[in-house]
Amino acid sequence: MNHNAPLPLAHLTDSRPRVLTLAQLREHGVTASDVADRSWQEILPGVFLLHPGAATSEERLHAALLYADRRGGEAMVTGLAALALHRFASAPALPLLPQIDVLVPHTRRLRSVGTVRIVRTHTPPRPVEVTGLLVAPVARALADAVAGLSDAGTVRRLLSEAVRAGHCEPAALVRELTVARLLNRPHVVDAVESLLAEGRAVAEDRLYRLVRGFGLPEPVWNVDLRLPAGPHLGGVDAYWPEQAVAVEIDTRAPRQGEDEEWSQTVRKRDALERLGVTVVHFTPRKLRDWPEQQAAVLRTALTAADDREPAAYLVVLPR
Repeated sequence: MNHNAPLPLAHLTDSRPRVLTLAQLREHGVTASDVADRSWQEILPGVFLLHPGAATSEERLHAALLYADRRGGEAMVTGLAALALHRFASAPALPLLPQIDVLVPHTRRLRSVGTVRIVRTHTPPRPVEVTGLLVAPVARALADAVAGLSDAGTVRRLLSEAVRAGHCEPAALVRELTVARLLNRPHVVDAVESLLAEGRAVAEDRLYRLVRGFGLPEPVWNVDLRLPAGPHLGGVDAYWPEQAVAVEIDTRAPRQGEDEEWSQTVRKRDALERLGVTVVHFTPRKLRDWPEQQAAVLRTALTAADDREPAAYLVVLPR
């Protein structure tokens, strides 16, 4: 059997999705006259749709990737099209999108054309595969989508859904928005503030469920700590006065340069630990992905209280 023999044209026209590059067609023995005779459409430069009529959403996506990356593996769908593939309810459905954003390395010499917009990056993220397509991870796709959006309500809904539905953590998203230099736009800053509030509420709810679901003692929630007649020491998300154990959830937004908020957090933690308080530090991702491990950490801290020197007496106030 000749393994190099061209496949019959019926094989091409019956395949899904029915889009191929001119180079791929030539590998199958298809000539330029074959293309013309069959009324196949060149829907993007060098990319052909192997049937008459309009391309489906799947075919448009495959065609966009074929146009942007003939070798495979370097290009990925990003922006609103990627969010639709990640099943964002607040993203427009694929058939309604006038263009498809494709992320490529900055060294690629390509131009946006037709319904494809080329987005370049110096540091390509690791793509994920969705329905057979290479797609940018949610945080990067959101940053690319937000770059082209001016409606504050749309931006807020997309960011909120990303956190509420567990697609990504707030810190990862804010990091991408920072790198993309989008935090100088007022409507994006407003949406990020809502995002961080949403992220904290979600993380606090996970902490509540962790404490109750793993049968840990009930703490006092969201309190301020201070020395009697002394200075204010700061707020914590949960505190067990008898064991002198405190929990803090880190939902800070990453910032460029010196992070004063983090410096204050370190000073507070050091002050509490000098007074004999054990401070357990959780991130939203740890609470989401490894709750059993975090429960074990917390249980160990509570159990170890009997073996430690008694902590200083602290006044506990609601915050």
